[in-house]
Amino acid sequence: MDLDPTLDLELVRDLKAPKDLLWQCWTDPKHLPHWFVPKPHKIASCELDVRAGGACNTTFDIEGQLMENKGVYLEVIPGEKLVFTDAYAAGWKPAPEPFMTAIVTFEELGGGVTRYRAVVRHRSAEAAESHRKMGFFDGWGTVAGQLEGYAQELNARRMVFSRHIKAPLARVMQCWTDPAILPRWFGPAGYTCETHEIDLREGGQWRFDMIGEGKTWPNRHRFHVMREGRIEFHMDAGVDDGSGKEVVVTLVPKDGGTLVTFAMTFGDAAEREGALAYGADTKGLETLGKLAAIAEA
Repeated sequence: MDLDPTLDLELVRDLKAPKDLLWQCWTDPKHLPHWFVPKPHKIASCELDVRAGGACNTTFDIEGQLMENKGVYLEVIPGEKLVFTDAYAAGWKPAPEPFMTAIVTFEELGGGVTRYRAVVRHRSAEAAESHRKMGFFDGWGTVAGQLEGYAQELNARRMVFSRHIKAPLARVMQCWTDPAILPRWFGPAGYTCETHEIDLREGGQWRFDMIGEGKTWPNRHRFHVMREGRIEFHMDAGVDDGSGKEVVVTLVPKDGGTLVTFAMTFGDAAEREGALAYGADTKGLETLGKLAAIAEA
């Protein structure tokens, strides 16, 4: 990315947190308020419709003074890049006094480290200099540290398992998005799914009973993202009490097949430890084994 030193301000940090978690922190309205402004300031509300043209609205609480910030996303590459601006509001309504466009990218470096880069572009050299004097580097640097710390807390609450499947990405994706196929493999070895409702689209949900070991567990998956190579959903028991787990599935072409990674974030570290004691990691690998058996057939 070419930078214009008179118009652009850039911050680069290598954060000790997984790339996919940093992405969640940026794009999930449950996570954003925990880190997005320098403490003790707060986020009073946020509306994130993470797609090109979708709303990117936040309200800051600065010592009791509310500051509205309305904008839109211009470009979204899941897990990789976010571009947003205050030059427009949702519906492509022009702002009377636009200030900046931000480009945020995430590059995996290995070892759980992510290169986090934020470039903020301004319409004039005067606007850029004003932003610099307002404390761009201190403010965005502080926020980057808060982002890293919060992502590390999330990482302590999650479980990740993966498997290389000898099938093309399109076939593996079909196994996730075809309502006739998904219930055939989802769940550990020896478990079956009894579907009550299934709508495998963004905004849709799958309600089913997981049956195994002589027991029945109600399940609900509410899909936030269902795109080639990436699936995000909230997994719970069908009760709207704030409980449940966030799941991010990534599918990456590798070695003539597809690397499937299943990352599940629990409500707290104790819940994660309880799931591990129950053998959730082993059961997760069994689930991916059933997926592989169908995708590779």
